[in-house]
Amino acid sequence: MALLLRRLRLLLREAPPGAVRGRPAGVALGARAGHGDAGSLTKHEPSLTKSEWRKKLTPEQFYVTREKGTEPPFSGIYLNNKETGMYHCVCCDSPLFSSEKKFCSGTGWPSFSEAHGTSGSDESNAGILRRVDTSLGVARTEVVCKQCDAHLGHVFPDGPGPAGQRFCINSVALQFKPGRP
Repeated sequence: MALLLRRLRLLLREAPPGAVRGRPAGVALGARAGHGDAGSLTKHEPSLTKSEWRKKLTPEQFYVTREKGTEPPFSGIYLNNKETGMYHCVCCDSPLFSSEKKFCSGTGWPSFSEAHGTSGSDESNAGILRRVDTSLGVARTEVVCKQCDAHLGHVFPDGPGPAGQRFCINSVALQFKPGRP
């Protein structure tokens, strides 16, 4: 079963952009933004087995990042964090979100208006990927770490301007590093 799931995930990564990555209306798809040529998306974190991830992460981190879970609202350690710094992936340490783009959405999870490395609507240099998620019976846009495929949360089109995005991210999927973002 685990082998089947790995193969399915690999197939989903190679599917056409519209099948894998959600895009806000009006944003051009172009040539698989964030992928460049077929060989340019290289994972820096070696692919770990389920048992290796369990050893590396806490049970809650494993549930959220590797099994696409979510932490309860208003429970995350970074929800009210107002320090200056960078939020990294808890699995692979990739920089994901800057404190400069964090805002209080009132939803119960840390919220960001854009991913670190984003330039306008171009996320090719960001540490995240978007994927279509229909697990609740409705189409949502999942946010995963580009480097290690960790589930981070979801992005919604109801954030602050100018892009109007709200990256709703689980605290447990992040590691905060204080300092200059």
